Formats: sequence, structure tokens, C-alpha cells
Amino acid sequence: MRISSFVRHLALLFAITSPALLFAQFQQPTAEELKMTDDPKAPGAAAVYLNWEEVANDPIHFQSVYVRIKVLQEKGKELATVHLPYWHGNFKIADIKARTIHSDGTVIPLAGKPEDLLLSKTSSGNGEQMQINSKVFTLPSVEVGSILEYRYDLRYDDDHVSSPTWEIQRPYFVHHARYTFTPFKAFLPGGTSMGLTDAHGNSVNTLIWYKVLPAGVDMKADVAGVFHLEVTDIPAAPDEEFMPPLDGMLYQVKFYYKSSRDSAQYWIDEAKRWSKEVDHFAEPSKTIKEAVAGIIAPGDSDLDKAKKLYKAVQALDNTDYSRKKTDAELKQLKLKVARHAEDTWAQKSGSSQDIALLYLAMLRAAGLNANDMKVVDRSERVFAMGLLDFDQLDDDIVVLNIAGKDISLDPGEKMCPFQTVRWTHSGTAGIVQGDHVRSLAITPEQTYTSNKLTRNGDLTIDEHGAVTGQLTFVMLGQEALAWRQLALRNDQDELKKQFDRSLESAVPDGIEAHIDHFLGLDDPDANLIAIVKVHGNLGAATSKRLLVPGFFFQTRGSHPFVNQEKRIEPVDMHYGDTVTDQIVYHLPANMSVEGAPQDTKVPWQGHAVFATKTAAAPNQITIARIFARGFSSVKPEEYQDLRGFYQKVAAADQAQLVLTKTPPAQKGN
Repeated sequence: MRISSFVRHLALLFAITSPALLFAQFQQPTAEELKMTDDPKAPGAAAVYLNWEEVANDPIHFQSVYVRIKVLQEKGKELATVHLPYWHGNFKIADIKARTIHSDGTVIPLAGKPEDLLLSKTSSGNGEQMQINSKVFTLPSVEVGSILEYRYDLRYDDDHVSSPTWEIQRPYFVHHARYTFTPFKAFLPGGTSMGLTDAHGNSVNTLIWYKVLPAGVDMKADVAGVFHLEVTDIPAAPDEEFMPPLDGMLYQVKFYYKSSRDSAQYWIDEAKRWSKEVDHFAEPSKTIKEAVAGIIAPGDSDLDKAKKLYKAVQALDNTDYSRKKTDAELKQLKLKVARHAEDTWAQKSGSSQDIALLYLAMLRAAGLNANDMKVVDRSERVFAMGLLDFDQLDDDIVVLNIAGKDISLDPGEKMCPFQTVRWTHSGTAGIVQGDHVRSLAITPEQTYTSNKLTRNGDLTIDEHGAVTGQLTFVMLGQEALAWRQLALRNDQDELKKQFDRSLESAVPDGIEAHIDHFLGLDDPDANLIAIVKVHGNLGAATSKRLLVPGFFFQTRGSHPFVNQEKRIEPVDMHYGDTVTDQIVYHLPANMSVEGAPQDTKVPWQGHAVFATKTAAAPNQITIARIFARGFSSVKPEEYQDLRGFYQKVAAADQAQLVLTKTPPAQKGN
């Protein structure tokens, strides 16, 4: 019997492999549950889970789930629509029963058949076709105050095994949850291996689990080898601004059938397997060596060789950014799945991974010291060593060593400049090939000097506050990369629409701003420049004065953290950067400056600095603002310092520009 790879992926992606039913019938609600209008254990919650019950019984290939939800606010009604994803073919969801109970005790059962929707269809890479479907149903007549109750079974083929994932912490508060797992009979007391193998043909002989549980709570196994867990009063999953991804951090238990004896051995074995596959794909074959010889010159330095080869692979069609081709187009172009780097070079096309490994092969063919590094995408997850899934490591970057110095390169990211990596690949965990392949490594953080946004404005304002002029946005680093990659997936009209939408929150009320054109959009090594035309009305005019926001780009922008007193999770702002604004106002002859933002400097030692400067001249005033943020993440214990800094910035940004109207000169008698 074999553990199919699609079973393993299903557990990780959808967490439905541990359903359970501990009650044979629906549970009668209590009078207190029916009358409940809010929950003192979850103040302000739109809904709460009253019960979540799961059982997974692998020997009989059966799993089941039972859920009770109390709707407390209008938003909580969204839980009335239930999605149950599953692998089509070997798995089957059956015996779905659901009902809505109104606060007066009226029961409305689910009628009709749930929809069966195709979510995706793909190949696992080892010949297996994977199709993900979803059973979808909506509970009837849901009101604020209703109790939602549903149950279902999940069954799978006798020649498959499946270990559960228990998602303990959920978007809403959980009053009570109970879980039970009976492992495959080979892992019960007195069991034998039964010839169980994994997707790579390795003999499976160990049951391992990864758990993150509240203090004082633990899972137990009884004498029969059955696992049990019971929890109460589980807080809702955190929902704070600028959080790192929560995957792997929430309360959960994941079981694995593995060939490795423990998590450390698992990663050693997987790293060896992965490195061997990389070396096979990136072998510098005769074709690759000939291609490299045509790109570099004998007198090139190692760095120049790396740059030329980088430019060559970046010029290829990256299918992760270009329009997806139909089967007919693929057949006409005679494109095939790349098995070796030379396939990607021959087709002048490949995925981000194909192109990264092609670059690795070319560097090695040029005699350079380079290795692949498999990294976690920071926008998706935080690496957890106890989570035994190699697919945590999403993407490939290349680590080039020249004169003993490592250089991180991101050839699989289209439009990414040489010696730059996309922020999702910086400050993140990964595995590097080489002598230390068994060890995890962390990629370098972004530097704030590498990511710059400069916004200059040249605006003419009249005595009534009407404004015309031009803004120039100059972008270097991550923001430039983001817009360039967006341009790859959209035409110019759509790109301009999206840029205009981004301007709506950047300019004051009453001002219209529209992109006129971009400069450097196709050159990743140049600054990306956006020329923006503006017009509208700025400020409030009286008979004697005109009040104008002191800082043009801050009037509608919100300041993070100012209103959040406490912090549970770390802060993740993705990357450090520097934002510099400078607005030149040309004033009418009959107006003068009565008041303007004062020169200010607010430092947060070792982390960030905020500064403003104002310079007045006849019929003109220039207001500058700079915010340099040298950090991307902050620990919860540093939060009060972070918040205090942003409160000072927010206070300074309230300053106004006050213009006084000069009365017209009186004519002599």
C-alpha cells in the first residue's frame, strides 16, 4: 500500500482530513445558547463556534466532522455558506446534513443537493492527475441569533491511507472542540508495516506529529494507540495589521506517516533528495556549455560573466508571468515539460523554477561557484521545521560565491535586477546546496537604501485653492519590481487604471490624479518613473485665508499602529524602505505664507527616522518630508516603542500650510 502524494498535499492545503462525528445525532441547543446575543468570552465577535468535533479512523478509511456555530452579528452570517474541498476520485464526501435553528427554537433543515464545483486540476509530477473539487451548500433562513449546525462524512479508497490535520484555532472563538485519530493499523500496538511506501518509494515506518497547542494542553494516546485531544475556550486567530503569515503558527496538530524516524532526519533525507534532483536538472551539458561560450568573453571577470548570463536567462519567456498558452498553442510550439536545463534553453521558455535552475547550470558551465537555494515565500508562510512538508519551501534562488562572498540572485523573478531578490525571498528560511546542505539558512534582509520612492510635485495654486500641476514618482527596488511585474500580466490601459487607483489614497480629497506615462518600464536596471497630471481643489478658503494640508501625500493616508494599544503577533512590514516627498507650491501674487509645517526630526534609534523641512521664497514654498524605515519586522515586546514612534509621526503630519490673502491696494483720492 502506498501513501499517495496527493493525499499528503490535501491534508496540508485544505485540512479536511481529520473530520469527525462524536454525536450520532444533532445536539439539542440549550436555552442559554438560543438567547445568546453576545459572548463575554469573545467580546464583539460576529460569531462563535459552540462545538467542533472530529474523528479520523484510518483503518476503516473514514472521517467525519460535526460543527455548531452561533451567529451574533450580520457579518457572522457569512458562515452559512460552507465549502468542503476534497480530492476528486479517491475521496468522497457523503451524508451531508445541516440545519438552522432560530433563536425561538424553530428548526429549518437543509433542503436540496449541495453543489459539486471543480476548483483546480493539475498533475502531481509523478503521473498522477489531481483534481480538487468542493462541495458547497448554504444553510437556509439564517438570521442574527441563529445556530448553524452541520455534519458530513469523508470516505476514501481502501488502497489509500490518510493522516489528519487538526486546525484547532479558527477565525472565530471556539468554545469546545474534541478530536480523535485512529492511525493505520500498521502503527497501532502490535501492527506490522503492511508494505507502506511514500511517493518516492521509501518504506514508511514512523508516525510523526507536529503540534502547536495552548499552554497546559496536550494530546494523549490511549492503550489502543488512539490519539485524543480536547480543548476549550480557544481564542480566534489573530487579525492584526502587518502580520506575518499565520500558517504553521496557529494552534494545530498535523500527523504524518513517514520513512524518517524524526523531523530532523526527515529534513536531512529530503535535502539530499532535492539536491540530487537539482544537480541532475542543472547539469552543465555540452549544449549549455556552448550557449555560455557564446554569451561570455574570455576576459570577463566572474561578476561580469554572472551579469551577462543573468541578462540572457531574464530575456527568456517566463511562463509564470506571460499569458498561459492553450494546449493547441503548446502543441504547435512543440513545448514540453523541461527535464533538464538544456530543454529550457532550447525552448527559450520555462517556469520561474526552470529559469532559476538554467541560470545555475550556466554559472557552473562558466566555472563559477554557485548553488541552488530553496526558500520559503514570506508572503505565504513562516518556516516550521516540525512541519514535515518539503513544499513549505516554495521557490528557487541562486547563491553565487565570488572571492568568498555570497551573492543572492533571483533569476526566476522576471524583471528582478541583478543582485536583487524579491522581498518574499529575503529574510526567509531555506536550504542551500553544498557542504552544509543538511543545515537551514536564512537569506539576507532587504536594506532600506535599496528600496526608494521619491514623489516630487510642482503645483500651482490660486487664491481659491484650485490646483494644477504635475507629480513625478521615482521608484527603485521592490515597488518598481511590483509595477513592472504587473505590467507583464496586463496591457498598458489596465496598468494605468491600477496605478490611478493607487493614487486615490495618496492624494488629498478634491484632487484628481492620473498617470500620463511611465519611463523605464521595460528596463529593470533603471529607475521606474511615473509622470502624473493633477488638478482639483485643495484646502478650505475663507475671505482672508486658505488652509492647505501641510503634507500633500499624507492627508488620506492612515498611520499604522496608532490606534492599536497591544500586540499579539510580530509586525511584518515586508521590507525596509525610504520614502521622500517634496512639493513645490507656486502661489498667486496676492498670497503670502502665514504658517507652515515646522522643521522636524523624529528618530527611533537603530530602526527609523522621520524628518520634515520647509523653505519659503517669494510666491513659492517647498515642503519636504522623508521617512526612512530600516526594519521589516518587529517583535511584540518592541511594539510600544514602534507605536510611540508612529504616534509622533502621525501628530507631525497634521500640520497645515496657512496662506494669507493680501488685500488689494487702496486707490488714492
